[in-house]
Amino acid sequence: MENIEIEKVTLKDTDQLRDIGIKTFEDTFGAQNSSAFMAEYLKKSFSKEKVSGEISDENSEIYFAKIDKRIVGYLKVNFDQSQTELNDQNALEIERIYVLKEFLGKKIGQALYKKAIDIAKQKNLHYVWLGVWEENPRAIRFYEKNGFLKFDEHIFDLGGDKQTDILMKKNLR
Repeated sequence: MENIEIEKVTLKDTDQLRDIGIKTFEDTFGAQNSSAFMAEYLKKSFSKEKVSGEISDENSEIYFAKIDKRIVGYLKVNFDQSQTELNDQNALEIERIYVLKEFLGKKIGQALYKKAIDIAKQKNLHYVWLGVWEENPRAIRFYEKNGFLKFDEHIFDLGGDKQTDILMKKNLR
């Protein structure tokens, strides 16, 4: 496997982040969801304003995974009040780990996951948590393999379609 480089995203990367965000989300969930709900979600969640705001958020960090300078995946983590739910100052939320379809199974998700854990440990946080769609068994297995346990559920709004996410967490202490 080629070397995977992990590189922090900056505002100059807004368009590239939007592109890979839309592509990986459609690839991951498009076949299982209505095109109308997907279009509404993508329009709202990956607008230029929304993405640049996420990059600028001091309580979020976003990283690209690159192979030979090509962006093949990305990671978004949140701290404190930028977490989508718990807002626990002792926790890090992994909001997104996405990899291009043709690079699945090549340890890119694992490299991004390791980056998230390294950040949490550097900040001396107690645990890492995330939400994963109940209909995404590949991702659920990935997180279980990495020591995450289910602790709750919440509703995820996919462009007007209410879906259930499993909340999972991994203690670091």
